[in-house]
Amino acid sequence: MKQDTNNAADLVILEAAENLFLEKGFALTSTTEIAKVAGCNQALVHYYFRTKERLFDAVFEKYAGLFISTLVQKTEDDISFEEKVRRKADTLFDLLKTNPRIPFLFFNELNTNPGRLSLLEEKIAGVSAAFMLQMESEIQVEIEKGAIRPMTATDLMFTILSLNLLLFLSAPVLKVMLGMSDTAFQHLIENRKRENITVILKSLRP
Repeated sequence: MKQDTNNAADLVILEAAENLFLEKGFALTSTTEIAKVAGCNQALVHYYFRTKERLFDAVFEKYAGLFISTLVQKTEDDISFEEKVRRKADTLFDLLKTNPRIPFLFFNELNTNPGRLSLLEEKIAGVSAAFMLQMESEIQVEIEKGAIRPMTATDLMFTILSLNLLLFLSAPVLKVMLGMSDTAFQHLIENRKRENITVILKSLRP
């Protein structure tokens, strides 16, 4: 793939592909459709990106990087552990609220293309390992103080991720089952943000 993405045409193509991949996933998106949405011919898509796979790689890596950087983002050292957890959950929720199709993009592609999971692991292994070690250390300090119940960093991250991801993954089904308008669903999202943080913080307590 061309490394220079300053050209207006390839940026338009990439944006069109991103929107379609987020909406429909990799398998149901074609380069013909990408070209149509971008307002160009299919030959131009191939000129800049060669294949649909390379286009998807660019989109997937963008959102994977955004998701991981949000998870491992460092918080201030002079705040309480509970406040660090609150901010972590809050920041992740806001990311998903702004980009509600991220869970669909990840789960759909990782389930249908296991090889991408290995590539993702290679990119984040070092960063995530360091983050989890730091969190594990902080958790152990809090456990020894009696401030939180015994748990692992994996336990805590699973709680945060599952509560936040599930809402956005289930959004289409929830809207239909509950007969909710988009406005009503946005109110539900705001309420769930508060509820999720309450559940996460309560899960820490002895």
